[in-house]
Amino acid sequence: MRAWIDASSGASGDMLLGALLGAGTPLEVLQAAVDAVSPEPVTLRVEQVDRNGFAATRCHVEVADSVHHRTWRDIRQLLDDADLDESVRRRATAVFERLAAAEGAVHGSDPLEVAFHEVGALDSIADVVGVCAGLAWVGADDVVVSPVAVGSGSVQGAHGTLPVPPPAVVELLRGVPSYAGPAGAPATELCTPTGAALLTGLATGWGPQPAMVVDRVGTGAGGRDPEGHANVLRLLLGEPADRPADAPLLLEANVDDLDPRVWPQVIAALLAAGASDAWLTPILMKKGRPAHTLSVLVDAARAEAVRATFFRHTSTIGLRETVLRKHALDRETTHVVVAGHTISVKLARQGGEVVNAMPEYDEVVRAAVALDRPVADVLAEAVAASRRFLG
Repeated sequence: MRAWIDASSGASGDMLLGALLGAGTPLEVLQAAVDAVSPEPVTLRVEQVDRNGFAATRCHVEVADSVHHRTWRDIRQLLDDADLDESVRRRATAVFERLAAAEGAVHGSDPLEVAFHEVGALDSIADVVGVCAGLAWVGADDVVVSPVAVGSGSVQGAHGTLPVPPPAVVELLRGVPSYAGPAGAPATELCTPTGAALLTGLATGWGPQPAMVVDRVGTGAGGRDPEGHANVLRLLLGEPADRPADAPLLLEANVDDLDPRVWPQVIAALLAAGASDAWLTPILMKKGRPAHTLSVLVDAARAEAVRATFFRHTSTIGLRETVLRKHALDRETTHVVVAGHTISVKLARQGGEVVNAMPEYDEVVRAAVALDRPVADVLAEAVAASRRFLG
């Protein structure tokens, strides 16, 4: 899935959350990820609003006053200990690491000991983790971001009056396209440090909307509604237009909290939904947790149904999706006879020559049961009989 983020009117964590919700991400997905990390209660509340004529989704991050002072070291421990999908944890850690490095560079301090002030507060932890969980849920592996509007003028921060863009935002946006903002934008901060860290930590490319077939659109609202300026961020989701319509896809997720007895039914459900193949690979995750990588091969035309089945039958909240190039030999089916039982044989041709002949295993098993003979014996006879088809 390709995502394009239009940050031409600014960016913040809550604007990105609103855009993800507006594009169809379930609130429960974001709230579950936030609950997994936050050491104190945080509630996400959704409101439909108007921003200078644009219908938009506002995500309120509601927290109680907290007396805890948190550094990057503290936040990293919260992320390490949280029950999160590994891809969400990795993305969220990378975003906060960028924030710590930027604040450390601005203040000349050790990033691990950086006190984030408002960035380290519970609402910003919720912003970062929620956005990373939302992007994982929609399957956005290719994230292109427009030039970022940063604003102008000055803003009040923890260190007094700061120029806009603030030093941390300048540091975070180093090397990527940014500008003051569109005509009519107020002389104020349009891009927050959290927004800048999320954009730069998640982007795989920068520029105008790439070639894509847009499927879903989300418009996230900022807190202010100034005259002459739509304080919104847009998220467009869809498939790349340059992707072949019939390109096979590989869907994958690491799962460490599913009862292993259900895996056969999971794979059966995926195959019934249209997957070409599905398989499990045992892995060892962070902190020595045993897990499995579930891999599913599917044609693009059937991908939506298979994605839905993937989420319905497993505990994952995000998928990795890779476009594959497939080189397949020409195939045809013939048959052999073993002890009076007909068994199908799949032939594969390269340049017109048969290079592989393989009996269908299920039919071998049925013949072995009917003959009351070992499967291995019947299979050996079927393979031997199939060799006559080889070029």
